[in-house]
Amino acid sequence: MTHTAPPARDGISPSKLYLPKITPTPVSIFAYLCDKFAHISMDEWQVRFGDGLVVDGDGKRLTIDTSYQQGMTIYYYKSLAYEVPVPFEHHIIYENDALLVVDKPHFLTVTPSGRYVVQTLLTRLKRQFDNADISPIHRLDRETAGLILFAKTPSARSAYQALFATRAMTKTYHAIAPYRSSLQFPLSLALNLERGEPFYTMQVGQGAPNTQTDIDIIAVSDDKRFAKYELKPSTGKLHQLRVHMNHLGIAIVHDSFYPVVAHAADDDFRHPLQLLAKWLEFIDPLTGEMMAFESRFELDLAHIATEFG
Repeated sequence: MTHTAPPARDGISPSKLYLPKITPTPVSIFAYLCDKFAHISMDEWQVRFGDGLVVDGDGKRLTIDTSYQQGMTIYYYKSLAYEVPVPFEHHIIYENDALLVVDKPHFLTVTPSGRYVVQTLLTRLKRQFDNADISPIHRLDRETAGLILFAKTPSARSAYQALFATRAMTKTYHAIAPYRSSLQFPLSLALNLERGEPFYTMQVGQGAPNTQTDIDIIAVSDDKRFAKYELKPSTGKLHQLRVHMNHLGIAIVHDSFYPVVAHAADDDFRHPLQLLAKWLEFIDPLTGEMMAFESRFELDLAHIATEFG
């Protein structure tokens, strides 16, 4: 039987889960979820069941005593006891019936994951537009600010995602990093990137290049210690720009992953990563129109030079 997913609640869409055949059969759905998602405490699951955040395919709330039924589809809503509010606003740059172009601030995660559910851009947008179908077309790190595209319908998402798959999307970033007179710009950097350690980082591997970025200098600080760079990636690997700049010996200012992982507290918003998705250009696959967008955010080279003065 095919079910329609229950509606979003306060901008949060439910996760879908199929109950497989297991031997021995769990005594309850509650017991199964506690075992499958061991990183979530039993107390947290009890709260979710008690708040009606675990439902069947018809949207009927389940209890901690509901029997496990092989082949059943359930839905559950993610929740966290507390999330640190992100005190920065997003901006809608453009909107039509299919597309949203959004200017994301630093420190705002795009989609619910890990410690962030409510304090995410996707949840904000679903609430703002009362549209549970909104979904991101590409990704942008929590630490990175700037332009990101969202589809307003599932069919539109496929059309716009194809632009990234076929490299028909022109992306331009700005970054502030140390200035090195020994490096000659413009330059094009092609590297093989692979998963690093910790698992959420990337590292340079030995295989054939699978990433490429064109890099140039926009401006140099008066004291010649820092520069604002223009980065144009033709590929889109995780942390690509951050790893490429680190590989050149000019890690982006306030990068908490490269060259060394050094997490800040969730409520520490003092030192945003100096990386900004500044421009997006593409031919709209639905209208054939040439589209070009610029972020309203700016990276302040003089401020960074003063900060490290």
